[in-house]
Formats: sequence, C-alpha cells, structure tokens
Amino acid sequence: MMALARTVTILAVLGATHAYAADIGYLAPPGVPAKEFPSPQRPVAQIVSPSRSGEEHRDSLDEAGEIARLLELKPGMSGYHTVRLSRLVGPTGSVVAQDVTRDYLVELARRTERLKLTNVMFALGEPHDPRLPASSLDAAILVHMYHEIAQPYAFLYNLAPALKPGAPVGIVDLERPTSEHGTPIALLHCEVTAVGYREIATYQLAGDGGYLAVFSAPEQAGRKSPRDIVACAARASTR
Repeated sequence: MMALARTVTILAVLGATHAYAADIGYLAPPGVPAKEFPSPQRPVAQIVSPSRSGEEHRDSLDEAGEIARLLELKPGMSGYHTVRLSRLVGPTGSVVAQDVTRDYLVELARRTERLKLTNVMFALGEPHDPRLPASSLDAAILVHMYHEIAQPYAFLYNLAPALKPGAPVGIVDLERPTSEHGTPIALLHCEVTAVGYREIATYQLAGDGGYLAVFSAPEQAGRKSPRDIVACAARASTR
C-alpha cells in the first residue's frame, strides 16, 4: 500500500464512494486547536517516507490479515490496509484513508482507481486533528505513524468524537524510541490514557511487525478539558 506507513486508515461506514485525486480534502470542520493542549515531552519523528517496508515482506507476514483478525473486522465495516482490506469489508462497508500529506493521498487514490476499488474515501487531516465526521467510524487504525504525530494529545482528543460508541482504536508501532521511528509501549499507554482512552489489549505482531495496542475512546460526557491533560514525562518511555 503506497501510503500505509503514514496513513491513518479508518474503519467507517460512510457509503461506497469512488475517490478521485481532485476530491481529496477535509471531511469535517476543525476541532479543538492545538494550542489548547500540552506538547509531548519527547522527540517527534520526522516524516521521511509514505511506506515503511516492502509490501511483499509484509504480505508474507500476513500483516493486514493478522490485524483484521485481532480487531474482528468484518464485511460491512471499513478496513485498514487500504488496498487489502477494501476487499474484506466489501461493497457495504468503506475505508477512509487519512493523512496530513495530500500528495500521499493523491498517489494512493490513483492506485485504488487503477485497481477499481470503489469503497475507498480519502480524508486530508491536520497534524493535531484528523478532521473526520462525528460518530462515523466503526474503528480507527494508526499504522506505524504515531511517532510522527507532532500533537498527539490534540490528535487523540479530536479523533474521539468521530468514533461510534465502543469503536476500537488500534495503534501499530515498534518498540523503539520515537526518534528512531517507533513508540515504546509504556510511553504510548501513558499518552493515550492521559487523554482518557482506556486500554483493551496489546498484541505482539508476527515477525518485525511490532505491536498492536487497542484502546477505547472516552465517552463524550466524560472527556477531560484539554487544559486538564498532563503531558507524560520523557522517563515514561523507559519504564
């Protein structure tokens, strides 16, 4: 998948839509501004490439299938690895591929058009805000890109309203420092729970696929004020 490493691929029941490059933009109004949230007390990895590793190697590990099974994705829902799980969710479901770099989405849109995948949508986001419609998502998956989110507290806070009640959020990353394009599990848990998300489970993926950490979002009525969120200390990454 061309934009997999940085794409937040969202499971969303938004209807089958054929996405063309010219259609790519924000799907929702802006959420809470980044200035309202604390900044992370750790390095943020630079965006260096729209892909993490060769697709053949990832297919040999059945990365998409393993994550789909762990999150219990089914036809009629949206998918995760855009190209591969577009077929899994079928014509009654849809996949929303979201990224902050429009060129990556344009490239992926052209690929899905060549493959005649008609249940994929594309959503431009901001570094602190995915800009997705309220209560539209059956699940969300952040794939090998959490360490590149410059404003993780704002991003997670603005993502929560887009999730349907009980929708899981799966984060795939590597157990290594954020400066080395990974996120230590201890640090991830600290940052995500600081926003009010609840940990469900953590799985080790096959081969060098890293881990899948699954969380549930806070309910709207119980969400913290952005100014009440406390940034995790850098030492959380070594615990």
